[in-house]
Amino acid sequence: MFRGANAINLDAKGRLAMPARYRDRLVELCAGQLVATIALEERCLWIYPLPEWEAVEMQLKKAPNLNPAVKRLNRLLIGNANEIELDSNGRFVVPPLLRDHAGLDKKVMLVGQLNKFELWSEEAWEATTSAYLEEVQEVGELPAELHSLSL
Repeated sequence: MFRGANAINLDAKGRLAMPARYRDRLVELCAGQLVATIALEERCLWIYPLPEWEAVEMQLKKAPNLNPAVKRLNRLLIGNANEIELDSNGRFVVPPLLRDHAGLDKKVMLVGQLNKFELWSEEAWEATTSAYLEEVQEVGELPAELHSLSL
């Protein structure tokens, strides 16, 4: 399980260091093998440990390929998927097309999302977080599916 938001610097070559608190788990879980692709709803990236990504691929493989929505989903997720690997220093390179898609520059946020990470530009993460907080305050109620959540 991955959780927490981490401010990280992206270097000029598009490399970033995976926070130390995740490295051992990623080496254990997937030998540092990751897959990055575009997120579907926001301008960020999804980064999966390889076994988690393979589970996503299996679900997509089972979906009816003639369905236009499935075809679009495959093109977006699979078509933009890039295998990435942690190096001996715990760093990985974010491919240029994915960096461009998410608007990643020097300051980025790596956000744990249970079975995957999201990678955001720091500016986009802060704006999205602020917007979500405003929505929570306006709505003031959790969705019915979350009423049993202990907060």
